[in-house]
Amino acid sequence: MKICKLEPSQHVKDRWLCHLEDGSILRVTENEVVSFVLYAGMELSEETRAKLEQAAGESRARFKALDLIARKPMSRKELVEKLTAKPPRKKDGTEREPIATPEQAETVADWLEDLGYLDNTEYAKILVQHYSAMGYGEHKLKDELFRRGIPRELWPQALTEAGDSAEGIDAFLRKRFRGITPDRKELKRASDALARRGYNWNEIREGLNRYGAGIEEE
Repeated sequence: MKICKLEPSQHVKDRWLCHLEDGSILRVTENEVVSFVLYAGMELSEETRAKLEQAAGESRARFKALDLIARKPMSRKELVEKLTAKPPRKKDGTEREPIATPEQAETVADWLEDLGYLDNTEYAKILVQHYSAMGYGEHKLKDELFRRGIPRELWPQALTEAGDSAEGIDAFLRKRFRGITPDRKELKRASDALARRGYNWNEIREGLNRYGAGIEEE
């Protein structure tokens, strides 16, 4: 299969369009242009074409992965899911292919972990610090770690980054009641709200008592 024309893409940075004589277009990066020594008029064997397509797919996955983690930190699971997610259909209804296959996504994740750009341990700490600072309790912190795909063996270390639950509850109650003495209905609503924020009943009861609710231990 002959390459009829090789030109840089007008729409995507660092992408080249490799026009083949059968009318198809291979979308490659500069890495493939250099490593495969591509040029107009070059004959591509089926084996070389397959290797070129594989290499181009891996390069696109790497570029996209770097772009994603540069925007915000994420877990390995989140990155793999984004790389393998099916994009929205084109305007004409045609389906788009995912950025990477599951195998390519896992390979890219390995590469980023080796470089130190993808680190579940550090990301778990960041998550706990963030949600703890927002006033959430341990149950909520664990929910977030689970949702983001952080392995359970990393949870104990990450949870040591959580702030004092008593301080979080006290800050919530001060803001909610603003110095007033709440009635039983308001105490119940505050208790339910704290439970939704991930605090257990003992923590909530102690916090309400610090505020002067006088709730006895069951």
